[in-house]
Amino acid sequence: MSSLTKHPAAWTRTDVPEGLGLGALIPEPGGFRLEGGETVVEGEERFFTRFTVRTDLAWTTREVRVEVVSGKGPASLVLTARDGHWTDAAGRPVPELVGCLDADVAATPLTNTLPIRRLGLRPGQYRDIAVAWIDIPSLRVRRVRQRYTRHPPEDGLEHYTYRDPHHGEYHLSVDGDGVVVDYERFARRLRPEE
Repeated sequence: MSSLTKHPAAWTRTDVPEGLGLGALIPEPGGFRLEGGETVVEGEERFFTRFTVRTDLAWTTREVRVEVVSGKGPASLVLTARDGHWTDAAGRPVPELVGCLDADVAATPLTNTLPIRRLGLRPGQYRDIAVAWIDIPSLRVRRVRQRYTRHPPEDGLEHYTYRDPHHGEYHLSVDGDGVVVDYERFARRLRPEE
């Protein structure tokens, strides 16, 4: 059982002046649930987001719910997935997401856990995947090609390189649950005493 079921992880954003996120990884019958939220202040932009991602036992995304409160008011998004086929809240197919097995909620490092756990890479291996990438705070969804490369462990943490054509390359260190500790140029996990 994950240590995050009793003690959620907290991250400070390092890419914006003020940003704080919280997330938990919760085992459920038939799969896992990621629960999280984040508050960001960057210039005139201020928003709060809350999300839930449900997976099966193989860490394949089955449902994503995201809510955002910003200066534009509240907004929400619901997507469901079965065998790589996605539908929106009204049950309409989302053809551009066919084949995506993971959801990436852009405001949090927690959803990086999904491909890390699902792929089960060994050090030196990499895999290219397509994900349903959800922009925050706009809630726009698009298909994004990502590459995860696993490196040898160091200092008690696992290490990965994440790359996509829109955002570039980042180094990630993760704990034994596959949850991000440090996400280069994006977020850093706070220790309990911080």
